[in-house]
Amino acid sequence: MANVKELRIRIKSVAGIAKITGAMEMVASMKLRKAQAAAQSLRPYTAEIRNLIDHLAEFVGNDASLPLFDRREVKTTGVLVISSDRGLCGAYNSNLLATFHEFERAKLAQNPGHRFKLYCYGKKGYHYLYKRGYQIEKFFVEPPLDKADFAAAKMVSNVLVDAFERREVDEVVVLFTEFVSVAKFVATPTQFLPIGDIATGGDVTPSGQKQDYMLEPDPDTIFQRLIPRYLETVVYDAILESQASEHASRRMAMKAASDAAKRMGKDLKKVYNRARQEGITKELLDIVGGASAV
Repeated sequence: MANVKELRIRIKSVAGIAKITGAMEMVASMKLRKAQAAAQSLRPYTAEIRNLIDHLAEFVGNDASLPLFDRREVKTTGVLVISSDRGLCGAYNSNLLATFHEFERAKLAQNPGHRFKLYCYGKKGYHYLYKRGYQIEKFFVEPPLDKADFAAAKMVSNVLVDAFERREVDEVVVLFTEFVSVAKFVATPTQFLPIGDIATGGDVTPSGQKQDYMLEPDPDTIFQRLIPRYLETVVYDAILESQASEHASRRMAMKAASDAAKRMGKDLKKVYNRARQEGITKELLDIVGGASAV
């Protein structure tokens, strides 16, 4: 059993750790509320721009040039990995990177010669993949992930679209953590390019609704201008979802650490009181024994 002095030092250290983790839990809770509000406020905008594009697709001519819808044989996949810049967020990054490896294995099972080009936003994902020899095409450093805005999402989207149009990659997937609730967040690989969830040309099912308004300029031009904005919104949505998930995971991890520190402190105090009582008992026995000898 440790002596009383050592136990006193350990109790003090554990109490200090509990204060730190408690403060970090409060900070994560405040950031979570802000990130959650931002993610939820973007969803109506994303849904509305998507509905507008679906509606316009019905009026786009079959001969329109749509390179971002071009499907080709997939030999190289570009993956945008959105991780965190900092640690102490539980299994957030581990689950994300485990999902990447599952996605990688599935692609390699279909084609052993399949290649990957990675685009990283977040230091943790970049360092993990770089140390394991993956080809990192682009590491987005500025602005930091927790300060990323729509301009940052536009920059990332332009890089991915440029790589696809230059045929450096045959498809692009965004790997991020979807925020479901405060206690649930799921690592999700989402198809980004080519755009496959919006029908165009002859694949469009007519809605049967009569168009009683004019489109100025023509539908093709509006459609072409909206598609880049839609892709930028998809990237921005993934960033906001990842931020909310990171803060929620850190909040849960710090709460668990605070609870564990408090339990450890209680256990150490019990051991300390027992050791202190034993010391007092020994001193009393020594006094009694000395008095008896006299």
